[in-house]
Order: sequence, then structure tokens, then C-alpha cells
Amino acid sequence: MTLSDDLPSVRGKLLCGEPLGPYTWFRVGGAAEALFIPADADDLADFLKTLDPAVPVTVLGVGSNVIVRDGGVEGVVIRLAGRPWAQITTDGDTITAGAGALDSMVAKASAKAGIAGLEFYAGIPGTVGGALTMNAGCYGSETKDVLVSAWGLNRKGERVDYALADFGYTYRHSQAPADIIWIEATYRGAPDAPEAVAARINDITSRRETTQPIREKTGGSTFKNPPGHSSWKLVDEAGWRGKLHAETGGGAMFSDLHSNFMINPGEATAADIEGLGEAVRADVLTKTGVQLEWEIKRIGRVR
Repeated sequence: MTLSDDLPSVRGKLLCGEPLGPYTWFRVGGAAEALFIPADADDLADFLKTLDPAVPVTVLGVGSNVIVRDGGVEGVVIRLAGRPWAQITTDGDTITAGAGALDSMVAKASAKAGIAGLEFYAGIPGTVGGALTMNAGCYGSETKDVLVSAWGLNRKGERVDYALADFGYTYRHSQAPADIIWIEATYRGAPDAPEAVAARINDITSRRETTQPIREKTGGSTFKNPPGHSSWKLVDEAGWRGKLHAETGGGAMFSDLHSNFMINPGEATAADIEGLGEAVRADVLTKTGVQLEWEIKRIGRVR
């Protein structure tokens, strides 16, 4: 019996053996045993309640900070894609967004409503669900600075509600259980003139376009910043900016534009890209004594 023979019925899309590369920014990786795109939160809850607890579940957002390994992903990959998951509403100085909403769209909605404080979301190439999971941030601000609360579903399909304090946020880390699939988040900013908020967002967008290889096949920031250091400086000083990795036939490299961004300029495999990251980690450790930690998630099986 295959996994597809034993999956619950759904109202959304359930695709077996679906290649995941096209769903990621790197455009690499193997297939999911099953890819589930729920119709709505009730569809997802019913699926989780019925799914065999032994079946692994992995959540994939827009694939902006993930490497899907070449051997594919075991079990069910869940992707919250489409309009039902991307709704954004505002009320006074609060903004509520679905887990599938792009962070950049949350920033734009905050500008339209005259809510300051969420401008930094314009610089994060992911979704609300991912931002909640990793306390996403940039340009001096983090999710913890504006989040009020969020709710999601656990592996049993049960609703769980979290206030900001429940997340136990630290730098790029949450203490919330890893099996929670976030459904919706509420943020609070401060009243400001819409044109002033929009101007700050435009500034962030311009800075990002001129300093990051956002039009390449990339995964965003590769490594977290170690205490007292900037990852891009460590990678740069170790000599990896713009250098093709000799061990990667597909030409994986760290960008000339930003040395903490790996790119796939050709036909690199997931193994090529992850191998480059590990080679750079080892080299930086040898040269500086600093251990770089991955910010990009790596999921799935090595081929």
C-alpha cells in the first residue's frame, strides 16, 4: 500500500509525487510523496485529524528560504496557497493576516491603513506563517516587535492560540512547538500618515533591490548573524563572494551582490547548494573560529 492509498479525502488539492522544485526560489529538489493544498482551515483541520499520526507532515510556504533535498520529502507536504490563506484586514492600529499572505503585502496593507511599524516586512521574501515560525526580521526590526497573537493547528488538527509571550522569541527562533501550522496572525503598529509609511517601505524596497540578488534563484540570507559578527562579512573575508564552488557541477555560488546569499545561476542540484553552504561553514570556522548557523531550512532526503 502506498501513502496515496491511505490519505483522507479533502476539498482542496491533493497531489501525489509532486515535484517541489518549482515551488521554491532555488528551483531545486525532489518530489513530495503527497502535496496538500487545503481549501481552508476547516479542510486542513479535518485532514490532520484523520491522517495517520505516523505520517510525517512538513509545511512549505513560498519556498523563499528553503532547500528541498534531491531525494524528496517523505509524507505529506502542506502548502497554504491561494486567496483563502492570504486575507489581510485592518482595524485601527491592528492588522490581521492569513499565514499564506506575503510579508510584503502585509507591509503594503499597513501603509494603506496608516499603520507604522511593519515597514520592515517589505524586506522579507516570505509569508506570515514563516515569519511566525522564525521570528523573521530585517533592518533592525523583528516579528516579535509587532506581533500581538496568532493561532494555528497542531498535528492533531486542534486549534491552539498563542499570545506574543507564548512564542519565547529569540533571534530567528521560536519556542513554539514545531508541529503547529499557523493559520492567522494579528499585529499592532502605531498610527502614522499613509504617505510616510509608504515612503519608508519604498526606501526598504529600493535598498533591497540594489543590495540583494532578488531576481536570481536564491534562498535569501543563508546564515544567521553570529553574536558580534555579520555573516556576509565572514563569508566575504573568507573569499567566497562570487566564487564558484569547485565541487558543484551546477555552479552554486555566493552572490557577488550580497555574500550571504547563495544563488543557483545554472543547473545546480540541491546537493550542490547545500554542499556549498557546508563548505563555507567549515572554511569560515577554520579561518575565524566562528561557527555559522544555517538560516535557510533544509528539508527532505539526500538522494
